[in-house]
Amino acid sequence: MTQKAIVIFDIDGVVRDVSGSYRRAIADTVEYFTNAAYRPTPLDIDQLKSEGVWNNDWEASQELIYRHFTGRGQSREQLQLDYNAIVAFFQSRYRGTDPDNFTGYICHEPLLLQASYLEQLTQAGIAWGFFSGATRASANYVLEKRLGLKSPALIAMEDAPGKPDPTGLFATVQKLENDLDELSVILYVGDTVADMYTVVKAREINPHRTWIGVGVLPPHVQETATRRDVYAETLLTAGAAIVLSNVEELNPVKIQKIVLS
Repeated sequence: MTQKAIVIFDIDGVVRDVSGSYRRAIADTVEYFTNAAYRPTPLDIDQLKSEGVWNNDWEASQELIYRHFTGRGQSREQLQLDYNAIVAFFQSRYRGTDPDNFTGYICHEPLLLQASYLEQLTQAGIAWGFFSGATRASANYVLEKRLGLKSPALIAMEDAPGKPDPTGLFATVQKLENDLDELSVILYVGDTVADMYTVVKAREINPHRTWIGVGVLPPHVQETATRRDVYAETLLTAGAAIVLSNVEELNPVKIQKIVLS
């Protein structure tokens, strides 16, 4: 007898590779607002995100700008950064400058899973959906336009507080659970510490359900074995039950193994 499971996916770093888009936009934004004095490396961005509270890339950009200047003796109060200006610049790089069409870095994100993989889950009786800190427009661009999904269950930035608050995770489960056994095990698949903290907090708030964090290594950390291993250990420490190199490794057989372990 198999245990019912619901799999909920983060999008960035799990469904699509954002190393050349969101993360590039962070670096561009920080470089611009520090007057070209500092361009964060991918490792700098990973280290910030490993703190578990910088899931929002606009806020992450602002924080890196603050840290650059405070490290040189200025106070945050002195700086008076314009958050809206930071967001606008970031979006001009990520989305592009055409208000009606995506023309920026988002157009060139490699996909990390195929629609056929999700169909495999459906055929196995496994419900699935998405909870992401990406904007709804950005999330729908990859899910509907790129992957061809029809109105998938999605909770995006506009729909819930940012991670690690699990409100959006609960809402995604609720969208999927209308016709399902209330005792379904929930797997949340993500690539950051904030994703794993979200699972931990879900477990604290609703201990009557089984919540399992599944870590996925984003492509940019797999360039060297050392960096891959360090990143994997970071996810495990943050609460991941298992860490995979690619989301499609989480097939129905693997899901049952994780659920029953």
